[in-house]
Amino acid sequence: MLGAIGLDAGQESAYRALVALGAAEVADLAHRLALPETDTERALRRLEQQGLASRSSAWKGRWVAAPPGVALGALLTQQRRQLERAELAAASLAQEYRAEAEGPAVHDLVEVVTGASAVAHRFAQVRLGAVVEVCALLTEVSQGEAVQPRPGVAHRVVIERETLAASPSAAAPPRGAQLRVADRVPGGLLVADRRLGIVPLTARGSEPAALVVHGCGLLDSLLGLFEAVWREALPLRLAGGGAPGPAGTPGAAGAAGGGYEEVTTGPDATDLEILSLLLAGMTDARVAKRLDLGLRTVQRRVKGLMELAGVTTRLQLGWHAYAKGWVAREPLG
Repeated sequence: MLGAIGLDAGQESAYRALVALGAAEVADLAHRLALPETDTERALRRLEQQGLASRSSAWKGRWVAAPPGVALGALLTQQRRQLERAELAAASLAQEYRAEAEGPAVHDLVEVVTGASAVAHRFAQVRLGAVVEVCALLTEVSQGEAVQPRPGVAHRVVIERETLAASPSAAAPPRGAQLRVADRVPGGLLVADRRLGIVPLTARGSEPAALVVHGCGLLDSLLGLFEAVWREALPLRLAGGGAPGPAGTPGAAGAAGGGYEEVTTGPDATDLEILSLLLAGMTDARVAKRLDLGLRTVQRRVKGLMELAGVTTRLQLGWHAYAKGWVAREPLG
């Protein structure tokens, strides 16, 4: 019963016996408790420290109990105060824990990944984790492998013009995505569902490293950068890119083999690809290499487009293409 104030069973029994007897010698109390005298004396000294017993001044060798109402009340008051202090300490620790729990996040919002294998794995994780949309800025066409579109997931990709022009046709940008080309892309970036992004950290030739950014203000800033680049970039039309041609136009009838066929109702898919790449700033030779066509084939097709549009210069052809909806600032379809 009195264990709550720090007494063990032997001490409590000794105190109860003293209260019943009023005063007792160690030997008599030991006999009553059926304990060795040494244990009984040790218990009495503990009770003395607690203010529950004392040596009698009237009877030498005897011990007396302190009045329970006073002695136990003081111990209970002391115990309550200790409990109150413990409660305050617990509340303080809980508040400190909550504050720490709100900011881990600061440790986990950004992580650095190093090594070619680890970086490639994280790029794949981010892309495959998307269920709604992937946004990407590509400074290397080889990065296109990391953003190959998946069914049901929208992909918006901006490629740097120099990168697009210099890359071999075998390393084409991702097909099935909304593609745009920009004079300059500030850096590589891949964002999945606006909640997780990854940014290459090292320059070409260095040990690969990347920064993985979880949902936070930094990710919002990266998305703002993507949207700004996307708005200023020029749409590209590449075969299989998912952007249909204008209504009433043939499909890719002239694409096979790269030959040009007379167009009677409008440009075909290959014409639109050529036109899109030319408007993106690529030369005839670069367009031919990109589309795996002969240079003369590209030039013949451009001439055919000019005749179809009724213009005499490529500048006029560009204006006509926008006016007729063959190309647009926003993707067609």
